[in-house]
Amino acid sequence: MNFKRLCAIFIARNREFFRDRAAFGWNFLFPFLIIGGFGVIFSGKGYTEYKIGVFPYPLEIVSVQNLKIPEQFQKNSYVEFIGFKTLEDGLEKLKHHKIDFLMKIGSPSHQYWLSDSSPKGYIIEKVFMASLQPVDRQPIAEKKEIQGKEIEYIDWLFPGILAMNMMFSALWGVGYIVVRYRKNGVLKRLRATPLTAFEYLGAQLLSRIFLLMFSLVVVWVGCDLLFSFHVEGSYFNLFLVFFVGGLSLSSLGLLVASRGTSEEFTGGILNFITWPMMFLSEVWFSIEGSPQWIKMIAQVFPLTHMLTGVRKIMNDGAGLPDVGLELSIMLLITLICLGLGARLFSWNK
Repeated sequence: MNFKRLCAIFIARNREFFRDRAAFGWNFLFPFLIIGGFGVIFSGKGYTEYKIGVFPYPLEIVSVQNLKIPEQFQKNSYVEFIGFKTLEDGLEKLKHHKIDFLMKIGSPSHQYWLSDSSPKGYIIEKVFMASLQPVDRQPIAEKKEIQGKEIEYIDWLFPGILAMNMMFSALWGVGYIVVRYRKNGVLKRLRATPLTAFEYLGAQLLSRIFLLMFSLVVVWVGCDLLFSFHVEGSYFNLFLVFFVGGLSLSSLGLLVASRGTSEEFTGGILNFITWPMMFLSEVWFSIEGSPQWIKMIAQVFPLTHMLTGVRKIMNDGAGLPDVGLELSIMLLITLICLGLGARLFSWNK
């Protein structure tokens, strides 16, 4: 491998990106618009489904009608009940906004927990209280406080927006561009040079990860000045998880681009990958309570593991050993995609 040739392609690709003012500006403007919009209207209006956690949840119970829950509350069309074996399991999901309300089955005082920072929790609390019949004008429900620090909804959402921006930039910025070069004959001309396929793919990967991390830092700093995000863990660990996640997403883009000659077909393939990944990787909302097979599909996507690791560090103060599994899976995805991409890569077909 010749590093001089690799650096030449790396510099050329970066110059092309920075000179394209429309693409350059949109990479920064888009996440700012999303974060700014949610900062103003993330009150939860417009959501129609609420996730209610109940515990203890015996394995033999298969229907919510068998649970000792107020009848009027059960009949609400916009409520989904999710069972947890222990209070600790339910509180963990509640703190991370994966459920909106937690209640204890069979409690005479109707004990419940909610996050005061959750707009959906506030609404469902009102619905729950309205479903109870007053007895001798005495308090009919007992609110319990969450132990430990609560996580603001915007702090939970922010990593998802950044990761989504990285996903689109990595897949489209690598996959679509390489296919366009092949269609226009640029790759065919490069093939006549001493440049090898490995050097070309390596330069494309390094260029994209450089641009991803540069954009990440700029957007993070800008949004943090506006909303003052709270980070429990290390910024270095956050940067490392984003970096490895960017590598895995970029390598997936290279795999897609290894053979494609049609921009339209490649665009369809990228849409087929990005949209399910965005929805199943919990960018916008939790998939807690979804069928197990949906959760298993979500584990295939590198975005899922990147978001899991970032949220562990940012919201829970986790260290690198705590996100070792996520880092290992993303590195494995990177190696597999790069290996297959280099094997399948063609300069002209």
